[in-house]
Amino acid sequence: MRYAIYFTPSQDEPLARIAANWLGRDPFGAATRPVEAVGELSAAEVAFHTASARRYGFHATLKAPFRLAENETEATLRAALDSFAEAAQPVTIPRLIVGQIDGFFALVPQAPVPALNRFAGDVVLAFDRFRAPLTEAEIERRSPDSLKPDEFRNLCQWGYPYVFETFRFHMTLSGRVASQESPRLRAAIDSLFTEVLLRPVPVDALTLFVETEPGAPFMVLSHHALGRRPARKTA
Repeated sequence: MRYAIYFTPSQDEPLARIAANWLGRDPFGAATRPVEAVGELSAAEVAFHTASARRYGFHATLKAPFRLAENETEATLRAALDSFAEAAQPVTIPRLIVGQIDGFFALVPQAPVPALNRFAGDVVLAFDRFRAPLTEAEIERRSPDSLKPDEFRNLCQWGYPYVFETFRFHMTLSGRVASQESPRLRAAIDSLFTEVLLRPVPVDALTLFVETEPGAPFMVLSHHALGRRPARKTA
């Protein structure tokens, strides 16, 4: 079993609903939903391009998936999330845009948001005690030979290459896309997301996801609002 600490909008937020329809799955519930054709893309093409992102659900990684350390439990992790969230303050992303990172499409901030980067770093630091060290097999799955030296150091020390100075806030919408397919996929994504992306996005909660067994879809376990408000449990 693995856990992950992500940001995702509340289930009833327009951005979350549109993303769930695009990916064909709402991580707040167990059921998948039929993927529909979008623009020039057939339903089969949308399903193909979103397959890898579908398993994880719509999210931005703050603390990448991890096995629990031997001396920690799900209960202690959730209690720590409650305490951290109560003391933290929301961060607003003025605008998200559609971008590409290493060939896959994602929603990314239009401009740097230093407060968001600091917040992400605080999450990494605060919850690292809950993470069991990576095994050699887990490190190998990250293709360490393809990582830059600082990314490899982060992987070994923090369990994920893209933290602190290498952190890139992104909400994944597809797998890697061949260059000849990118224009059609971007057009489809733009047609769905353009209007909702005109609004600022408040990063106002931490969401605990769980992968119950290897390869299982990641599901929302609990949603912890930032600020002095009680956490809203979902499981």
